[in-house]
Amino acid sequence: MKTERPAWLNKKIDFRAMHGTELLLRGLDLHTVCHQARCPNISECFGRGTATFLILGDVCTRGCAFCGVRRGTPAPVDEGEPARVAEAVRRMGLRHAVVTSVTRDDLADGGAGLFARTAGAIKEIDASITVEVLVPDFMGDEGAIRTVASAGPDIFGHNIETVPSLYGVRKKCDYDRSLRVITVAKEHSPGTRTKSALLVGLGERGDEVVRALHDLRAAGCDYVSIGQYLQPGRHSAPVREYIRPGRFNEYRTIALDIGFVHVESGPYVRSSYMADRYR
Repeated sequence: MKTERPAWLNKKIDFRAMHGTELLLRGLDLHTVCHQARCPNISECFGRGTATFLILGDVCTRGCAFCGVRRGTPAPVDEGEPARVAEAVRRMGLRHAVVTSVTRDDLADGGAGLFARTAGAIKEIDASITVEVLVPDFMGDEGAIRTVASAGPDIFGHNIETVPSLYGVRKKCDYDRSLRVITVAKEHSPGTRTKSALLVGLGERGDEVVRALHDLRAAGCDYVSIGQYLQPGRHSAPVREYIRPGRFNEYRTIALDIGFVHVESGPYVRSSYMADRYR
């Protein structure tokens, strides 16, 4: 039986609000996770003049059941991408740039080198621009994690996405491995803020969410975002429950009590949503 979408999830995409940002990105041959993952916040973020850059192409080697990014055989790495991302940051006048990627298990370093070069290219424009990276798990390769952390991002993110009992929606992923990504990044660069995210409504229990928050904090995670899972396509995992806004407020209070430095929790929250507000 299909779960009916509630009234509080009524955000509409305003395509006119997106036009200015799309003009600035024209001709740079770049991807955004906003487009590729079918994010419901796209017009709000583009309307604010922000976007989350998706590097290493737009085809993922995994294809998780909750994600709207297409799965297949990726194209070769585009070595000119870091410079074009930096140019986009310059054109848009961003003071906080967020860079994520598809998962590239076909690459020896999982794409860590391109992440590092992209962060470096942005910092070359203006060292005061804060850079946030949201990386895949690199199959647990600690050298790859350290490569990205060494590039000097201000925020190092990796999303655990869901609770351990539901990890079947994450193809080729492992809960403990994802926690370890956060730990290694924090150990290598103690001054870098670390960040993760949970999607709820996939069938998890409330106590499982709280346990995952404790696990993240113990792993060295500073920031966390909690948002409602929304099915991006008809072949994606179904929504099992729509979480009431009051419950999101409870999760936020719990996370702050656990010791997170900054928490965003709400139906439309995503890991890069309003990312410039994290402090």
